[in-house]
Amino acid sequence: MEKRVLVVGGGVIGLATGWELVRRGCAVRICERGKAGREASWAAAGMLSALAEVHFEEQDLLRLGLESAALYPGWVEELEGASGLTVGYRTDGTLIVALDRDDARDLEHRFQIQKHFDLRVRWLDGAEAREMEPLLSPRVTAGVWCLDDRHVDNRRLIEALAVAFRKAGGELAEEAPVERVEIRDGKATGAWVRGEFLEADAVVVAAGCWSGSIGGLPEACRPPVRPVKGQMVALRMTQEARLRNVVHAPDAYLVPKEDGRLFVGATCEEMGFDTQITAGGLYELLRGAWEAVPAVYDYPMVETWAGLRPASRDHAPILGKTPVENLFVATGHFRKGILLAPVTAREIAALLLSGKTSDLIAPMGIERFGRRLG
Repeated sequence: MEKRVLVVGGGVIGLATGWELVRRGCAVRICERGKAGREASWAAAGMLSALAEVHFEEQDLLRLGLESAALYPGWVEELEGASGLTVGYRTDGTLIVALDRDDARDLEHRFQIQKHFDLRVRWLDGAEAREMEPLLSPRVTAGVWCLDDRHVDNRRLIEALAVAFRKAGGELAEEAPVERVEIRDGKATGAWVRGEFLEADAVVVAAGCWSGSIGGLPEACRPPVRPVKGQMVALRMTQEARLRNVVHAPDAYLVPKEDGRLFVGATCEEMGFDTQITAGGLYELLRGAWEAVPAVYDYPMVETWAGLRPASRDHAPILGKTPVENLFVATGHFRKGILLAPVTAREIAALLLSGKTSDLIAPMGIERFGRRLG
């Protein structure tokens, strides 16, 4: 008998997990409060940066990110085959740059951490960085080339996941906010959506920064996630001046897309659920981008937007079981939702079907916040 799974949330994590589960023989329904993938997943830049944003105290997160990055080529191939769509997966790497002496010191510290973890990175002086990326400012004093970082068109990725999920037999319900998870005798049995009870053998909470506000969750199962606002801007590169590489500057990152757009992001603001675009936010982004790549001054602006990243207290995802039987969480991915989608989907599906938590996601459990398993 196929297992009935209800996934709460239709962003990249919910869609990827739903697609994985339906491919493993489950009957899956995803309930999304708005349009599928149109929140943080849509607002992202699509960077797959397991290396560029590594910190010494985040070894478990790095391990998870590297595993997901290794899965990406095969996962993308399967996804494109299943959906009939392309997702703009690129293997160009990431160039981190420093603009002054203080930046260079910080960058050297990051480089030493990367080398400590035996990552494939290369130190560049300013001239070498500009040789690799001619549009860089003469102010660039140093760079680190992260050879194994990748990026993807996150919006095309979302569209492909939705198509693949439906083609595989999954049910995607949009404009269908989950009002309450139903728990009976210590077990999750389904959820209430628009006044209708949807029965399920398992419930996966993957609702991003809204995960903690879903009704019916006991306090021990309520993921401690909050929204962190990120404003972004898209520019149109000119034929004469096209950025070749993803550039991670001190105050902005720049991500060139295949269609000629250049994504510049992103602010990091503790503003609750506010998604207003502000003059100050855009100014800081454009200033940070211009300091590293002066050519952006002449690029037309084509779009601005803001998204809400789901951040846990330690900025690592919350994955796995909860104290309630048949209730699972996959949320809190903060800046790494696009990167971690393949590994999250694989690990949550395996856990749900086997009941066993792998060593890879064991450190990411909700119990690390004092929410102890029974």
